[in-house]
Amino acid sequence: VSTQSTGGKAKGSGDVNAFVRKIQSLLDKDDTEGALKECDKQKGSVGNVTLAAVKKYKQLTSDGSLDKEQKLAALSKEVEEATSLELPMLEKNLTIIATLASVSTLIGLLGTVIGMIKAFSALGNSGGSTDSTALANGISEALVNTALGIGTSAVCIIAYNFFTSKIDELTYSVDEIGLSINQNYATHHN
Repeated sequence: VSTQSTGGKAKGSGDVNAFVRKIQSLLDKDDTEGALKECDKQKGSVGNVTLAAVKKYKQLTSDGSLDKEQKLAALSKEVEEATSLELPMLEKNLTIIATLASVSTLIGLLGTVIGMIKAFSALGNSGGSTDSTALANGISEALVNTALGIGTSAVCIIAYNFFTSKIDELTYSVDEIGLSINQNYATHHN
């Protein structure tokens, strides 16, 4: 649940694709102030990375000490650094889900073993006559634990893959914005 809210916060307040197009349009018009305002409105990881890139973009337009290639490299580096600060925040809860997926299977297996121990113990303590109720209870406990362990693990794996795909989509959007800003700078500035 926390990862879901983190994913929602990461996108920010508006549609990411519309935000990307708006930033591209504003920078095509050389409206860095408007782009900065859009980043403030968007918020989230996407807005934060874009904000860092647009601030660097604005700074580089007035910096005469670097040549064009150095400016483009500095802009790319800014996007990479901002992204590397944001990605851990997106992925922070995924380890919990991955751990639950692994551990739930093991706990289910442990419950299975304990249930089978009880079943064989009932069989061994019966003194030759089979206590079918105790045997059935032990086997039932083993099967219930197996089912719960596998079921919990399956749900966790599905959640992990769902959130990973959402993070990949956001990462792609951030990369797209970074590339777009870099290309825009290359086209419109020296």
